[in-house]
Amino acid sequence: MTRLATYLRGHWQLLALTALVFALWSTPVVVPLKILVVYLHELSHGAAAILTGGQIEQINVSPQIGGFAVTRGGSRFAILTAGYLGSLLIGVGLLIAALKGPADRWIVAGLGAVTLLVTVLYMRDIFTIAFGCLTGAAMLACGRWLSHAVNDLALRVIGLSSMIYVPYDIYDDTIRRPHLRSDARMLAEEFGGTTMLWGALWLLVSLLVIGWALRAGLGRYSNLPWPGGKGG
Repeated sequence: MTRLATYLRGHWQLLALTALVFALWSTPVVVPLKILVVYLHELSHGAAAILTGGQIEQINVSPQIGGFAVTRGGSRFAILTAGYLGSLLIGVGLLIAALKGPADRWIVAGLGAVTLLVTVLYMRDIFTIAFGCLTGAAMLACGRWLSHAVNDLALRVIGLSSMIYVPYDIYDDTIRRPHLRSDARMLAEEFGGTTMLWGALWLLVSLLVIGWALRAGLGRYSNLPWPGGKGG
C-alpha cells in the first residue's frame, strides 16, 4: 500500500468531514457553525482583555454572521490580535483534544458551561442571549447524555470549522477588502503598518498553526470506530 493510500485510509473520515463542511459552506446549514466561530472570535478578544488586566463590557453576535466585543483596559495590541488567532487556537485545541484525548464529553460540557456563563455576564441583545442559552444548553446536554463518539464528532466539527473559517475570514476582511473596519485596520491605525500587512501576517501565522496542528495531531490514524466495531 502506498504512503498516500495509507494516509487516506487512516484519515478518510476527517477528510470527508472537511469536504462536507466545504460543500455546505455557502448554505444555511453551516450558518450556526459560522456564528459559533464568530462567538469564539469575540470571546478571544474578551479573554485577551482579561488576561492583560482589562475587562469585558459586552459580547455580541448577529444572524448576519457578525459580532463585536466591547472591552475596557488591557493591551489593545493583544486584544485586537486575539480575535482571529485566538479563535483559531481554540479550534485547533478542540480538534487535537478530539483526536488525542478521552475527555471529549467533559470538554463539550465545559464549553457549554462557559458559554452559559458568558451569556449571563456579557450578552445583552435578544439574539445573542438566545444563541448563548441554546448553544450552551445544547453542549451541556451533549456532554451529559450523548456518547463519547458523538461528543468527539462535535469537537471535530467545531475545530475544523474554525480552522476553515479563520484563514478565509482573515483574507476576506483584511486583504480582499482592506477598507473594512476590521481588527487589522484598527491595529494599523493604532500601531502603524497597513491593514493588508497585519492581515498577511495573521494569515501566514494561521496557516503555519494549522499545518503544525495537523502534523502533530493526526498521527497515523484518526478515524472514529463504527458502532459495535472498529474504525476503518
